Amino acid sequence: MSAADRHLGVALCGLGSLSEHQIAPALLKTRHCRLAGLVSGAPATVARFQSRYGVPDRSVYRYDEMHRMADNPDIDVVYVVTPNALHAEHTIAAARAGKHVFCEKPLEVSVERCQAMIDACRDAGRLLGTAYRCHYDPHHLECIRLARERPFGAPLTVQAAFSIDVGRPDQWRLHHALAGGGALFDVGIYALQATRYLTGEEPVEVSAMEVKTDPVKYAEVDETLVWTARFPGGVLAHCATSYRGAGMSRMRVECERGWFELDPAFFYDGNRGRRSDGVAIAFPDIDPFAAELDDFALSILEGRPARLPGEEGLRDVRILQAIAQSAREGRPVRLDG
Repeated sequence: MSAADRHLGVALCGLGSLSEHQIAPALLKTRHCRLAGLVSGAPATVARFQSRYGVPDRSVYRYDEMHRMADNPDIDVVYVVTPNALHAEHTIAAARAGKHVFCEKPLEVSVERCQAMIDACRDAGRLLGTAYRCHYDPHHLECIRLARERPFGAPLTVQAAFSIDVGRPDQWRLHHALAGGGALFDVGIYALQATRYLTGEEPVEVSAMEVKTDPVKYAEVDETLVWTARFPGGVLAHCATSYRGAGMSRMRVECERGWFELDPAFFYDGNRGRRSDGVAIAFPDIDPFAAELDDFALSILEGRPARLPGEEGLRDVRILQAIAQSAREGRPVRLDG
């Protein structure tokens, strides 16, 4: 059987909303993957997934049982979808069981933990991929093309912003021990990624400010945060993120002779944009989760590096830490040292 005809078994580690409503349905649309395992500490949720997707009992694990995957040839990949600060623990367990790992962003909550994940997968001879779905959205790919080919001249500034209404106060996203940060690590990372793939560069300096309007709800994490970033080629970026309302989802590039933008930019579907010459940026929607899973599967099947490896996730976390440091200390932080 050729690589193009093979399906890899994917175990979902963490069965929260993203797994239930986006990832598991996307696996039904993939050409090279199938849902083959479940990892969870919630029996009722497991039963619901089993009923819908037919995952057998032999491929269901608690988090402390992940080592048993080593004896299950039906599972090739573990997709880690647990809270941020648990990514390293679950990635390392999967790698030691001989499985490739695809991990939700942010890769982890510190550079050190990201590196531990990278090391574990390398030592096991397995791939580690980071789930950056916007790299597969044709609207974002078109904006990257415009930034590279420069029909409007060289980019001067990039603006990017993403916010959500985080909702109830009793969730893991509002606990530092599990989330590692608030809006910045959760949805601000989309704006950060956009500035990096639009410029094709790494920022050399960041400067940030944060505001809390509800110091009780957001006692452990950031609520609303803005930052600027300077890139070595001369581009300046202006970014914002927040947990107070879902009104921000956009990115815009101002160039020497025009501009282009997406608004909305970071949704699962429905992203659209326009250019200063009146041309719309509009493509048929795809399922970005299916696209990224198929690409990662083909990396394994064809024996090539992951398109978005763990090192890419680590780079973002390094910058996120610098942004948080700048907001905390009230000063710019350099990144080129």
